[in-house]
Amino acid sequence: MNNPKTAVVAGASGLVGSHLLQALLQSPGYGQVVALVRKPLGVTHSKLREVPMDFDTLNLPVDDVFCALGTTIRKAGSKEAFLKVDKELPLALAKWALAHGAGQFALVSSVGSDVASGNFYLQVKGTLEAELNAMLFRSVHVARPCFLLGDRGEVRIGEKLAIGAATLLQPFLMGGLRIYRSIPAETVARALVNAAIGSKPGRFVYHYDELQLMSNS
Repeated sequence: MNNPKTAVVAGASGLVGSHLLQALLQSPGYGQVVALVRKPLGVTHSKLREVPMDFDTLNLPVDDVFCALGTTIRKAGSKEAFLKVDKELPLALAKWALAHGAGQFALVSSVGSDVASGNFYLQVKGTLEAELNAMLFRSVHVARPCFLLGDRGEVRIGEKLAIGAATLLQPFLMGGLRIYRSIPAETVARALVNAAIGSKPGRFVYHYDELQLMSNS
């Protein structure tokens, strides 16, 4: 590629975000990868640039943005704190990205996200997706995985039990239930990077099968 693009990734220290970072660094489609950080990632690469996540002072051109920001209400401590991380910060990132030339925005969301959901977590995810889709990006890519497989570097007992149960049920999740299958975080990351590289204009949502397919494209 004669003019490799610049990618910005937020949430690069997380489970999917760390794989997003590696996939972007490995991709010949990106000549520079900017990681928005609060502390050093401990990653060294000629294409990588780490900058503080401060949208008031951050000024650089960008082509594609990848957002893997996310937490849980329990970890955040309150619904208000959760909203800040899972909705307000991604929207601030999106607004900054548009102002600096970004054409594409890729988001790690959740299966079941719905603006009309009675579940607070899923309602927040759905609202974020709706607001992103209304913005003037050429393309918006949304990954909606269920349980993510990979090393988080932290112990979430409830999630481990749920993933264990889901893994046992995996062979029985057929048809419309396939979207609830567990999926490796690396697969989700590679799918989003490949989707952004080969994208046409539009609004795209990827569940289990689409993520598996896109990760190998």
